[in-house]
Amino acid sequence: MNCNSVGPSRFPPASPRLPHGPFRAPSGLPHGSLTVPARFSTAAPPRPPHGSPMAPSQLPPASPWPPNSPFHVPSQFPHDPLRAPSPLPPPLHDPSRRFRGSLTTPPQPLPTPRLPLRIPLAPPSHGPDRARPRRLLPFLWRPESAACSAAMEYLPAPAAPAQGHILCCQCGVPIPPNPANMCVGCLRAQVDITEGIPKQGTVHFCKQCERYLQPPGTWIQCALESRELLALCLKKIKASLSKVRLIDAGFIWTEPHSKRLKLKLTVQKEVINGAVLQQVFVVEYVVQSQMCEDCHRIEAKDFWKAVVQVRQKTVHKKTFYYLEQLILKHRLHQNTLRIKEIHDGLDFYYSSKQHAQKMVDFLQCTVPSRSKSSQRLISHDIHSNVYNYKSTFSVEIVPICKDNVVCLSPKLAQSLGNMSQICVCIRVTSTIHLIDPRTLQIAEIDGSTYWRHPFNSLFHPKQLEEFIIMDINRVHEKKKGAGAGARSNKHTLAEAWVRKTSELDTDHQYFCCTHLGHILNPGDLVLGFDLANCNLNDEFTNKMNPQHIPDVVLIKKSYDRSKRQRRRNWKLKELERDREATDTDDERQYQDFLEDLEEDETIRKNVNIYRNADIPVESDTDDDGAPRISLAEMLEDLHISQDATGGEGAEMLTE
Repeated sequence: MNCNSVGPSRFPPASPRLPHGPFRAPSGLPHGSLTVPARFSTAAPPRPPHGSPMAPSQLPPASPWPPNSPFHVPSQFPHDPLRAPSPLPPPLHDPSRRFRGSLTTPPQPLPTPRLPLRIPLAPPSHGPDRARPRRLLPFLWRPESAACSAAMEYLPAPAAPAQGHILCCQCGVPIPPNPANMCVGCLRAQVDITEGIPKQGTVHFCKQCERYLQPPGTWIQCALESRELLALCLKKIKASLSKVRLIDAGFIWTEPHSKRLKLKLTVQKEVINGAVLQQVFVVEYVVQSQMCEDCHRIEAKDFWKAVVQVRQKTVHKKTFYYLEQLILKHRLHQNTLRIKEIHDGLDFYYSSKQHAQKMVDFLQCTVPSRSKSSQRLISHDIHSNVYNYKSTFSVEIVPICKDNVVCLSPKLAQSLGNMSQICVCIRVTSTIHLIDPRTLQIAEIDGSTYWRHPFNSLFHPKQLEEFIIMDINRVHEKKKGAGAGARSNKHTLAEAWVRKTSELDTDHQYFCCTHLGHILNPGDLVLGFDLANCNLNDEFTNKMNPQHIPDVVLIKKSYDRSKRQRRRNWKLKELERDREATDTDDERQYQDFLEDLEEDETIRKNVNIYRNADIPVESDTDDDGAPRISLAEMLEDLHISQDATGGEGAEMLTE
């Protein structure tokens, strides 16, 4: 018998249930299982006794890892899972081999082994799977899988292919491959993508208003190296940049007085065979001076398109002084070409009708007034149908000022809460604020109400007389009449006996009710109007009952004016205007306005008051009770006496 064949004696006794066939179940196995010959067993061969040498064929293959590697496997572990399996035994082709109870089967040659696969495998991890041998189940083993496993090796991953180089077709320098087959230097020498883009330009600048010309006729405000100025410069070469792609743009610093602007541009363009070339170049602009149209009109002084005429038919100018401070605070004088002062008002000249209309809207919101407009045709172009007009806006302010005594119509007084017809104007803002000195009832009259029910002032400021308080009694409670309106909380009602300072040698005294009970004391001086000894020429006053007309109306407390002027450590700004010949009366009215600011906190909130550094701050020990403005309400006036930018002939500030 061939030594490679398997005899029947090696099988267990035959199964009585399956007497015939190659799939006969041995008696030592469970019923229905398969019997596998010993030559197909995957068990490890027995190791030789300890101390006996091993044949070279019995040595395990060497580990592919170096000895110092954590994945190195010693060779004394023949049954390690990383060890390649033993080669297959020689095929058994014995024609005389026959299985008990089976048919004689011609020998079948084993399938041809496939070529060995070289598959890179990762080394196993250090874990429990390392010491435990892995075995295939007998009924899953196939010869071809054993052949593949015998040829497996661990191989490193293939390295990335290195990029080759070519020679430039012009200069022969090794370069990476590109569509043009030329280096960057040769490509730039052959192609200039900035050709056709101007490298110099001109920018027009107006010195008076510091604006730049944006063609065709727009002047815009731009700071040096700003985004707006960069856009203005790029628009001048916009047509040339349409053939390239703009990547980056920025300014190159130049001296401010050099009249030069330099732009650094980066562009790209597709050139030979689809290659994209990028190039950086500089564009220089020359700043040329040119006066804009608005500055031309300002210099001409007579060239205007709109004028706003503000008028107030009154002797006193307190309302105009207050209006001047409002215009300065809101900076509405910046667009004016000229401001002219006349006897009863101001004229504002503008270069456009829109600016004049804006001024009219501001006046109607700040003071009670009414307006009307007109225009005159200057020229007409029949071909383009263009008309040139000069517009005139007339604004009339109500003829009522602060501290005026007025007489209301009976209908208007009844609509205001049945208040007395004789009232005192305590303030003029966007409305007229009135107070009844007999009841402390207050009312506000806007411009539209005034023009429907007009009334006039009974006295002008020159008619104020000085009185001395002989006795005063404050009235804490007074019964309200039917339908009475709101009362003032800032004033105190009082009954006073007064005497004129010009009649101190007589015993004649006047009785009156006043709203100044909170500041008056016996012996104080006060200014007021004498209604008992004057001839009133007013429509509503002549129709009143003489018993309802008071003898004296007190207006305000009198202080030493010269002392108040000496210690006044604040000042106001004024509009630059063409003045007429000033007289002493205007100065007196201006001092009255300054005193009103010190006495009335409500008006003071709408005015910018600046500290006067020339007058030192006095202590409050010599205070005589006159109202003053605190330092917290003043602003610091800014004066730039040196050139911080180092102008021509000036030293540069280093501290």
